Amino acid sequence: MSQTEQVVRDILKQQIDPNTDKDFVTGKALKRVSAEGGKTMVEIELPYPAKSVEQELATQLRTALQAAPELGEVEVRVRSNIISHSVQRGIPLLPNVKNIIAVASGKGGVGKSTTAANLALALAAEGARVGILDADIYGPSQPTMMGCEGQRPASPDGKTMTPIEHYGVQTMSIGYMIDPEQPMVWRGPMVTQALTQLLNETSWDRLDYLVIDLPPGTGDIQLTLSQKIPVTGAVIVTTPQDIALLDARKGLKMFEKVGVPILGIVENMSIHICSNCGHAEPIFGEGGGAKMCADYGVDLLGQLPLDMSIRLSTDSGKPTVVAEPGGRIAALYRQIARKVAVKIGDKAQDFSAKFPKIVIQNS
Repeated sequence: MSQTEQVVRDILKQQIDPNTDKDFVTGKALKRVSAEGGKTMVEIELPYPAKSVEQELATQLRTALQAAPELGEVEVRVRSNIISHSVQRGIPLLPNVKNIIAVASGKGGVGKSTTAANLALALAAEGARVGILDADIYGPSQPTMMGCEGQRPASPDGKTMTPIEHYGVQTMSIGYMIDPEQPMVWRGPMVTQALTQLLNETSWDRLDYLVIDLPPGTGDIQLTLSQKIPVTGAVIVTTPQDIALLDARKGLKMFEKVGVPILGIVENMSIHICSNCGHAEPIFGEGGGAKMCADYGVDLLGQLPLDMSIRLSTDSGKPTVVAEPGGRIAALYRQIARKVAVKIGDKAQDFSAKFPKIVIQNS
């Protein structure tokens, strides 16, 4: 190790990434140091998408490094590199999909689909390649929420479907293929087959993250997902209400039993703030999400308010993150997305693609 690199490492050990709470050396973000002609070049590689903070982090590190005169002129480059992480044992990764995030709830009506849509959009806004799969076969809502209602996916080869892209996110849903008023009167095996086909027969284009919006409950679709689909981690959505928390606990325990890591809990409708007088009131109770996190040793990813603008945005096909990107609620969704991405980045890397295939044949 050169003297220049040692100086850089010593300084970066004192600099904390505010998103991971680790220094840039311990967090293995320092990738390369080079020195030439009185100039030092430092390359930082983040395991999560960080388009909105890359420049800020580069400035922070350059300021710290320039305090060492022996480094001369300092240039810092910050970039993201999203890799595939480990999933349930024995399940191969999907082609062109690095990580799958399941968004689930034990109970309907807690804002799970809205959270899934805004999570996907927030990850895309940070520079990641993102897709969203609407796994609610009985009640698909993503075509409406993502502003793609009435569209139909193309099939250039008659075997696979091209996802419909909007707001920079690739989307797929059974809702694209049926009449909106047509009820899906299907038994469990047909539903799970439809989900498997939607997932495997969609030509996803080099996704860093695929967000799967699950139906409520712990039934056939959830079991299919956990047993046959390579899930990197699950996000549980609940409200502070005791009844919702009871069902959310069941969903969390189901993922634990099948070996899918819980990335954290999102508490939706945490508090209502009156648009007229500003009075804040916890309509559905308070502290439930935090207590659940404490009981199961998982992280509270964020708390979202009961706000009319969230409902209006999704109903109009333009979710909050794209409708009001600079707003307070969009910032909350971005914080949740950052925490999810950071937790995935902390997981073990998937090495299945690196193992050679062993073929035994008679010679």
